[in-house]
Amino acid sequence: MQTVVANNRWFIVLTVVVALMLSVMPLPQEISWLRPQFVAMVFIYWSLALPQTVGILSAWMTGLSLDVVSFSVFGQHTLAMVIVAYICLLSYQRIRTYQPWQQAIWIFVMLGIYQLFVNWVHSLTGHSARPSEFLLPAVASALLWPIVHVLLERFRVIYRVS
Repeated sequence: MQTVVANNRWFIVLTVVVALMLSVMPLPQEISWLRPQFVAMVFIYWSLALPQTVGILSAWMTGLSLDVVSFSVFGQHTLAMVIVAYICLLSYQRIRTYQPWQQAIWIFVMLGIYQLFVNWVHSLTGHSARPSEFLLPAVASALLWPIVHVLLERFRVIYRVS
């Protein structure tokens, strides 16, 4: 008798596409600097949950997609995403044991690193972010992480993503 294993990896792509749409969704000018890094959060979740499936190449493709949809400097988000993916793949066994609220602190650090590289590449073009707004997307993402984690975990179980 043959055992059927459900992969449903299409769901990973679907969540990244939804995150890409959320990352370019228009926001009022007053709160646009507080936009969470949805794509990076979704990618971090999948790299922690399925490190054998979601790796450096996936990070490169995801970052390149974000560069295209956000009309940013080619490679800006790609570099940051690859660096975050590398750190995630080095530490996923430890991070998965933490509670979501504890992971939020780690997410703040990871997205702070992400923001550092994105803003570094952005500053090479002659622009720079205000120091007061530099880490606000990381703070917003860390506060949102427990909700994102629980939602994606439930969907991963429901759709048997492996």
